[in-house]
Parts: sequence; structure tokens; C-alpha cells
Amino acid sequence: MTSLKRSLAADPYSANISSKVFVRSTKSGKVQKIVRELYLRQDIPCSSKLCTSCLETAPRDAGGNLPPFVLSATPAGTKKYRSGHYLVPDTNALLNALDLFEQASAFYDVIILQTVLEELRNRSLPLYNRLVGLTKSEDKRYYVFFNDFRLETYVVREFGETINDRNDRAVRKAVQWYGEHLSKAVGKKAAMPAVVMLSDDKDNLRKSKFDGIEAISLHDYVSGLENADQLLDMINVAKEGREVRDAKAAQNLYQEYFSVSKMMTGVKNGTLHQGKFNVSPYNYLEGSIHVPAFDKNLLILGRENINRSVQDDVVVVEVLPKDQWKEPSTKIIEEETMNKDDNADAEDGEAVVSEKERKALQETVQKVHQNSFETNPQPTAKIVGVIKRNWRQYVGHVDKSSVSQSAGRKLQTVFLIPMDKRIPKIRIRTRQASEIVGKRVLVTIDSWDRDSRYPVGHFVRSLGVLETEGAETEALLLEYDVQYRPFPKTVLDCLPKQGHNWVVPPLGDPGWKDRRDLRGLNICSIDPIGCQDIDDALHSSRLPNGNYEVGVHIADVSHFVKPNNAMDAEASMRGTSVYLVDKRIDMLPMLLGTDLCSLKPYVERYAFSAIWEITHNAEIVKAQFTKSVIKSREAFSYEAAQIRVDDTSQQDDLTNSIRDLMMLSKKLGQKRMDAGALSLSSPEVKVQMESETSDPIDVKTKVHLDTMSLVEEFMLLANTSVATKIYDAFPQNAMLRRHGAPPKTNFEELANQLKVRRGVELRTSSSRELADSLDRCVDPNEPFFNTLVRIMATRCMMSAEYFSSGTQGYPEFRHYGLASEIYTHFTSPIRRYADLVAHRQLAAAIDYEPLDPSVRSKGKLEAVCKNINMRHRNAQQAGRASIEYYVGQSLKGRIVEEEGFVMKVFSNGFVVFVPRFGIESLIRLRDLAESEPESDFDAENYILTTSGSREVKVELFQKVVVRISDIKEESTGKRKVKLELVRTGGK
Repeated sequence: MTSLKRSLAADPYSANISSKVFVRSTKSGKVQKIVRELYLRQDIPCSSKLCTSCLETAPRDAGGNLPPFVLSATPAGTKKYRSGHYLVPDTNALLNALDLFEQASAFYDVIILQTVLEELRNRSLPLYNRLVGLTKSEDKRYYVFFNDFRLETYVVREFGETINDRNDRAVRKAVQWYGEHLSKAVGKKAAMPAVVMLSDDKDNLRKSKFDGIEAISLHDYVSGLENADQLLDMINVAKEGREVRDAKAAQNLYQEYFSVSKMMTGVKNGTLHQGKFNVSPYNYLEGSIHVPAFDKNLLILGRENINRSVQDDVVVVEVLPKDQWKEPSTKIIEEETMNKDDNADAEDGEAVVSEKERKALQETVQKVHQNSFETNPQPTAKIVGVIKRNWRQYVGHVDKSSVSQSAGRKLQTVFLIPMDKRIPKIRIRTRQASEIVGKRVLVTIDSWDRDSRYPVGHFVRSLGVLETEGAETEALLLEYDVQYRPFPKTVLDCLPKQGHNWVVPPLGDPGWKDRRDLRGLNICSIDPIGCQDIDDALHSSRLPNGNYEVGVHIADVSHFVKPNNAMDAEASMRGTSVYLVDKRIDMLPMLLGTDLCSLKPYVERYAFSAIWEITHNAEIVKAQFTKSVIKSREAFSYEAAQIRVDDTSQQDDLTNSIRDLMMLSKKLGQKRMDAGALSLSSPEVKVQMESETSDPIDVKTKVHLDTMSLVEEFMLLANTSVATKIYDAFPQNAMLRRHGAPPKTNFEELANQLKVRRGVELRTSSSRELADSLDRCVDPNEPFFNTLVRIMATRCMMSAEYFSSGTQGYPEFRHYGLASEIYTHFTSPIRRYADLVAHRQLAAAIDYEPLDPSVRSKGKLEAVCKNINMRHRNAQQAGRASIEYYVGQSLKGRIVEEEGFVMKVFSNGFVVFVPRFGIESLIRLRDLAESEPESDFDAENYILTTSGSREVKVELFQKVVVRISDIKEESTGKRKVKLELVRTGGK
């Protein structure tokens, strides 16, 4: 695509010139006319291998080579198009059914028009990215035709014509031209394949028929394919269902959304507010939205106020009057228990809020106010519109009770229950209901109308039988949008031709230009056991003046991954490597990640080195950065390095250099702590796998070693030093990482819990105050209490994020958790794209090479940051979900008793954290005995007391003993651990 654009711009001769006129208003109110000229050509190829004329006239690249033609000379036929056909979808078809185009059984030889591609990008960036991926697939044969640059297919917008109508006309014009063009090229020597427009736009289909253009709806086209039954399920049936309901004059259940102009005006004048909608993990009828105008999150309670919003939608809310403000729910309310008897086919007579739901919410509010001496209501709001739907593909399973066994292969409506409990049940219409029951399936939401209690979607594909390892692993990857497909050929073509035989060339080769020879240093790497993608290595040596030279050497990935090539684009899209219990999803092909870039021992490797002179008191005297060649002496695991350091009989140079690094790292760490850096915690466990079968057999809590802190401190030092260097060189577009200070309100609940339950004051005015407060949160009788508090404090924090320096003021650069004024990621370029960008900027900052325009563009950097922030967050969640799944698998068929700690108390249950397995789970009152015991909830003191069928007293932070087993969770179809309360108090 890029090479074609370049060739068009480079040769304006014999081209026709068309002018596009744009009108805009300036800030002063004056009207400006902007004229843009387009060079319209007649040599943009149709790319059909049947066409000899385009083979002769198509433009060549700079080397005189003709780009390969994509469309087959013998495209597939159907019942209707027996001589074969090319497909030309309009934007509507791709928006409604891109899943169909990704199927391996059909939809080959597809012409994607430039008009459609650009319109899709404006409508849905995720769908656009998926379509671009299809155009890169050699198997599917998708060709991007630049119809707006070809003279015969360019369409001028007419006076009074909408953009949408102009684009539809451009599609019809392109289809018509393709038919006439191929007819001339083929002549009578061969059967002429049909050129078919695909659309679900009735007006576009009507106009096509009037113009004599071959066009067909998605439903009619798919009906003519061999596997029509399976494929028809993947068509968006929301419109069809809506038309049926409109005919019935169905009653609207939800409030109509405000118009876009009304929402924009309201947000601008402060009467309305915009933010991202989040659903409570414990109460599906409660959500929240953070907006700048309020210290506390706005609370959204009940279906009416949630108003068809789904997790992560960007919404506009109206704050309710103060007398309607409420406290967050203290009751666990789960959809599967409230609405398990809903009929998927029922439309008439639906109520937006069931009586069960209304009663549950009323009880929650009443109980809170009964038991609270001084209520502290939270600002409460209702959703009045959606700015952006962040719907994605969802993984779940079909609710068996919603399937009619007698329906056979007839179309029926069933419920899909998503794996993510925050997502509501989805109605899908399918002919395969009986076949996909008991399967893990992928669906897409198509719409959620005012007259439907639930969103409507369509079936995409089956992933396999529930609980099978393959289905559950793929489900996990899809749920967190992890790009796990094999690297395409275009990416693999970017790898060194020598493959695993590549070596650092001899001294004097151009590859050594401006590189320092550091092969003689005592360099080693220290990583987790089994690490293959070794990003970093270290060295230290003593200087004559008594100071130390310390070096951090990072894999020189930017030598192999050049800006803007296919491998760079893929790495940018993936954003990060993803580490699961049983596998690693790499950002870069394995040849680079585990071999050519990896700083393996005993072999020479290209590196990017940060070298400091450091005093005995860990003061930095000077810093320098250089491309280098290194030869690591050894690759240690954390454990092996710790054993070596602790063994006093080991007095070799390499071991002593690690000891020096250990001494300096402790002093660097103390300086950070003195500056207010936080020592936070998260559950850390390692699942042990059986070596031959890869089955999980045990779970171990990770033990922290001094060698881990050694590596961490010097990686932090390298990242901070590089951040300063690239910001000094490129103050407007340095790739940095920030961690915002959390609002004080984030800690209100935890601070009150500690004060009430332990008499400890949590100060949060600064990171230093918070760090000191956390140090004081100790229980002499329970060493784990401090770790528990730090885990809970971590959840009160803001998320760290990548950003381009030109988008924030310098005070906002600060990394709150590290107490650092400026920070970036430089030390893991094999597995993080942000680090690769920082490498390119650092190389330019030291004049090693010029800065590529793509790394200088503020707009492109912002887009990169947005993507890698999302990918980084998804990778973390996928990793945690993988551990949770395998912990459950390791406990399969076992029952064990372990100590746990109460982390949260509700009026009808409590959450227990089990350190041994790094898991937390809900224990409901109904789980305590066969008949649910009576309860009394003291919300002020976080105490839940039960009576009747079972008497217990549960308090926040209390140690308890729980029985752990595994169950298949009915609501999500996932196998999870189940906790049962054995007794309060320790063993």
C-alpha cells in the first residue's frame, strides 16, 4: 500500500488533476478555503491475474519490479456465480460481519476499496486493524484498490450529497468499472468472473439494481454457500430482530440516549460529565465512573441508570440530585442467581428491572443506613448517552436452559453467558444451538436497543469443549485480546537470512561502527529459572580512584528491527510479550527473542550499554551510553546467583563483581526509599508443571531473594538515566512512563478500615508519608498482615502509563511509586515495544543514527502509547488469569485446608485471600450452611455475624482457615477454586 502511494506521488506526468475544496472556520471566526490537489491516474492496477493490460501498465517500484498481482485467475464459484467471482464489500458489510470475511471456508478474492478502508477506520479502529491484517494474508487474496486515485473510479461529492451517499456511490462506481475493465481484458477467451458488491444497506442495493450493477445482501450471498448453516449464524441479525419488534410496537424499557450535540453541550458547560464505565465485580447492578469534576467516583446504581452500558464504554452521565446520592453497595448481587430463569426468546412483557433486582438494591441501601451512625453518601448519576462503544469479541458459553432441544437445526434465540462476569448475558440467534452447548464460544455484540433487556449479538466460532486445555487457553487469549496468531511471512522475511547461524561480524566490519568493544568485561545475566529471552546483563569493576564502573547492557533489538518495516509494525501492534503459565506469546519472532538478540552466555552479542561511575556510597559521578559488543560470562538464575554470592569460598572476579553490585544496589534502594519510593505487594505464586505431561502439580509462593533486588535497582537506574537523556534531546516527543499520584479518596476506605480494625493511621499526602505509614502497619502476632495491607494499598493506586513528553507538563512526568521525577522503559526491548522506541531515541540522542520520522511524530507516538498501554494492561490480566486457571487445575480432585485472611466484608458474604496459592475468593452466606443463616452486618466496624443454621463472626483482616477444592463455576463455565469456611482464627 505504501509503495503504491509513493509511486503515485512520484510521477505526476500524464495524470489528471482534481481539486478537493475544504472550508473551515479559524479561531477568530474567519472562513478559510483549503484546496487540495489529487493526481488521478489510469495505471493503478486491478490486480487480477486475468488482466494482461494492467500487467503492462502497472507502476513499478524503485527497483523496477512489478508488485505481485493478488486476485486469482480462477476465483471460487457458487451456485449463483458458477464462473467464479470477486467480492467488493461496502463499509456496511464489513461493519456488520467482518467475522465472516475472516473465515477459512469462504470469502476469498476480495477487493477492498480505499473509500471503504478509510471509512471503516473512522468508524471502528479495531475492525480496521483486523481488516488490514486480512489484506496482508497471502492465502485470502485481499487487494486494496485505490479507487480515489484512479481517474475512472474517482467520484466528486455532489452539492447537497452526504458523505455517506458519496461513498456509497464511489463503491458502486468502482464495482461497475471493475466489471467493464475485466470484460475488456478477458474478452471472449475465458469465462468472465462476476464482480459482486456485498451490502446490507437496502438503499445501496436498490440503487445498484437500478444501475445494472451486480449486488447482493450478506444473507442472500451466504445462503448460496456450501456451509451456509454455520456462516448464517455469523451475520448481524440485530436489524432483523429490531424490525420484528418494531412491527409489534414493543415497549421501550430504557431511556432514550441524548443526542450527540446535547451531550457535547452538556459536557462543555459542566451539566453533564464524560468517563469510562466500570462494573463492580461483586454487584452487576452497580457501576462507577471517574470524572475530573468529582473527587470520588460517580456511582451508577440499577439497570435504568446503567442504561445499556457495557464495561469500558465511554459514556456521558447526569449527576442526580443530592437527596438521591447513595453509598456503594455492601451486598453481593450476582446476575446468575437473579435472572437464571429468564427466557431468551421473550421480548413482550419484559421489565427492565426484575422485582428481585429492585428488592435486592432496596435492601442494600436500607441495611447500610440502618447500621451506619453517620452516612457518607457518594455522588450518584445516571447514564444519558454513549460516546464510544468499546465492545469487542466476547468468550463465553451457551446457557443450556435457554436451548430448545426440539428445535433441531432451526433458528432459535439463546443466551450466551460471558466469561467476564461484568458483561451482561448476550442474546444470539443460531441454527447450531444444540451443537455448541457445552462448548467455549466466541460472539460479538451487535446492538442493544431500548426495547430489549439484554444486548443482541451473533455467533462467531466455537473454540472447543469447555475445560479442555486448548479451548480454555485460546479463550483466555481472546478474552484479553492477545495477538497469538503465528507471525506472517512478511514479518519472517525481515529476519536475517543467516537464521540461527548469524554471528557478530569480525572487528572492522561496518556493523562495528561506533560500537565499543566490551567483550573483555565480567558481564553476566541474572534472570528467573528457564529464562530464554535475556534482555539484560550487568558488570561492575573497581576503578583506581576507589569508585566503581557499573554497566547495564541491554539487547540491541533496534539493530534487527528497523522502523516502519513489517516486523516493526507487528511488534508495535502486539506491544508486549505475554507470559502465561504454560507458554509465552512473543512480541518478536523466536529467532530474535531467544537467540540473536538474547544476551546468552559465551557468545558475542550486540548490546546498548549504559555505564556509570559510582562512588562507594552509590552516588552517580557520570553516565554514558554507547552501542557495544559484549560476551556474557554466565547466565545465572536468581537462585544460582544468590548461592554463589553467599558462598564465601567463591572469590573469583565474576562473583566479587556481583557482590559489589549487591552492595551498591542496597544503597541505591535505600536512597529510593528515603525519597519516598513505595514497597508494594501483589500475590506472587509459581505453578509447577510436570516435566513430561505439562500438567500442573503444585503451587509455590515465590521467595524474594537479594539478587532480585540487585537486578531491579540497576534496571531502575538505567531507565531513569535514559529517560533524562532522551528528554534532554527530544523534549517534545520522548517516550516516557509516568505513575500519577492517586487521589486521596482512593485510600479513604482502606484508611478507615485500618483505623477501625487496627488503630493505625494511614497518611497519604505524599508517597513518602504513605511509605512510612505502610511500614507502621504491623501486627506482632501476624507477620503477613503487613503484606496483606500492601496488597490492598496497591489496588488503590493509579495505573502507570506510557506517554509522549510533549503531551504532559514536566510535573506530571513523576513516577509516584518509584519517587522518580522522570522515568522510561529501556531495559526489556525483546518483550516491550516501548523500550524499542526508547532505544531508537537514545541512539539518536548520542548521534549514533538519525531519528526516524515515525519516532519524532507526536501524533504517531500518542497512538503507539495508547496501544501499548492497552496491550500492557491486557498482558498483565492474561498472565493473572492463566495463573488462576492453572492453580484451579493443580487442585483438581484435591481438598486441602489452608490459612487465609479476610480482605472484604459484605452484608451477605466476605472475600478471603489465601497466601499459599495467591488466590482470593468469595464465600457467600448461603455457602456456610444448607439453609442460609440469619445475619447482622456492622458496616461501621466491618463485622458480619451469623446466627441460626450456623453461627460465626467474621471480621476484616481476620485470619481464618478455609477448605479449598475445585468446582466448575456454573455462571462462567470456568473451573475455579472454591473456598469453604472451616473456622475463624488460625490453625
